[in-house]
Amino acid sequence: MRPSGRAADAMRPVVIETAVNKYAEGSCLIRFGDTQVLCTASAEQRVPPWLRDGGRGWVTAEYGMLPRSTAQRTDREAARGRQSGRTQEIQRLIGRSLRAVTDLKAMGELQVRVDCDVILADGGTRTAAITGAYIALHLAFRRLVDLGIIGTLPLTDQVAAVSCGLYKDAPILDLDYQEDSAAGADANFVLTGRGGIVEIQGTAEERPFTEAQFTGMMALARKGVGELVAMQRKALYIA
Repeated sequence: MRPSGRAADAMRPVVIETAVNKYAEGSCLIRFGDTQVLCTASAEQRVPPWLRDGGRGWVTAEYGMLPRSTAQRTDREAARGRQSGRTQEIQRLIGRSLRAVTDLKAMGELQVRVDCDVILADGGTRTAAITGAYIALHLAFRRLVDLGIIGTLPLTDQVAAVSCGLYKDAPILDLDYQEDSAAGADANFVLTGRGGIVEIQGTAEERPFTEAQFTGMMALARKGVGELVAMQRKALYIA
């Protein structure tokens, strides 16, 4: 029995609420159990200088944790004067994940920035952020189509992410903080709706894990992402 009491292949309850920010072109609040992330997508009719006059757009992301999103208050990174390496790594991961399913040429010369702010952290903040960021991005592109700024939805697929790990040497899906702290291995899987692999991050905590254990985690990740993709489609009213 895993610490959460869930079956090995069971996700935490996932709740998605869209259009939570009236100003952003696209937004959603996503919950993986107690983990909550607010995702907002903002469109700008300009691109970074290094892309100017190139006929293609850009999608990027920022990630941050609110001061009391964890058990003890942490200072805002702006107050410290710099972002942590963890923050930079996660926001780059979110940006890469979104660009993997975006036709940047079809965007034209505009940029969409997706902000992922962690309201409450109980494990899996990056995977919740990626899954919610896609929804916010999709809604933003839909808004731009409605306004006539772009002609078609420049998305080639869906993208979602989930964590897997080893608890007592057995693969488990979607770790909460308690499980993550006790896991013998921890991995994050970013997959597309059609099953393509965008990125896999895996680390052994106690001793190296085997290929068979990795295969078990991969199978659980495909199941979890399949469920998340279906939830994304339901939230976006896609048949």
